[in-house]
Amino acid sequence: MLKELCIAVSVTIVLASSSYAMAKDGCSGDCTSCHTLTPQEATGLLKKIGGTVTSVRQSPARGLYELLVEKGDQKGIIFMDYGKKHLIQGMVVDLEKLEQVIAHKNELPQPKQITTVDVKTIPVSNAVIIGNPKGSKKLYVFTDPDCPYCRKGHTELKKLARLDPDLAIHIMLFPLPMHPAAYDKSRTIIETRSLDLLDKAFDGKEIPKPTKESSKKAVDEIVKFGHDNGISGTPTLVMPDGKIEVGMRDAELMKKMLEVK
Repeated sequence: MLKELCIAVSVTIVLASSSYAMAKDGCSGDCTSCHTLTPQEATGLLKKIGGTVTSVRQSPARGLYELLVEKGDQKGIIFMDYGKKHLIQGMVVDLEKLEQVIAHKNELPQPKQITTVDVKTIPVSNAVIIGNPKGSKKLYVFTDPDCPYCRKGHTELKKLARLDPDLAIHIMLFPLPMHPAAYDKSRTIIETRSLDLLDKAFDGKEIPKPTKESSKKAVDEIVKFGHDNGISGTPTLVMPDGKIEVGMRDAELMKKMLEVK
């Protein structure tokens, strides 16, 4: 069953063009005979977003390269078309099995099956708080400003803060490797602790670039905590008792969930 994580299923329609033209005698079925991309070349193509491509394989979806990208201590997958002109973020899903298919499955860290965490260990000093900072109730939200589900959820979190004036919502910025620009956005928000910039980032608007090295450490601490505690996707909620809830809920439902804790 596909969970409500930040995923986008990409369906690629290969149009007749010079980039995809078949040889006169047709396609042999071996894409590597015509289309090649080295990790070094791919790293150069990704210079605007950063990161190092450590491996390139043919994607399970024909017409795409699957790139294994490392940035800091994170690993992730990005897809590139054979024309080497476009990047695709998201997940390839087998329509029959409704399961993710990935060429680099064994190279990616496998999330731990953890259902609760000790909330005292969450690095809340790096959080940005929505609602009442002195509230007796606390909700921890691991979220990514470039995740479409998180963007919708951000609106619900603001509604929730209005519904429950005794609630402190700790926004734990957890940029995913598939969203390369989210890392610097997260740094800027943590540096400024600005709720206005937080809103702008989740509205898809441009915000200033980060300027302090300390924000790298802050974001990396959140990411490390997530990886160490089985949090691998966004949005992910951690309830006051430490229970992990994957995916976002609407404001009314979250309020009810918090009342029974």
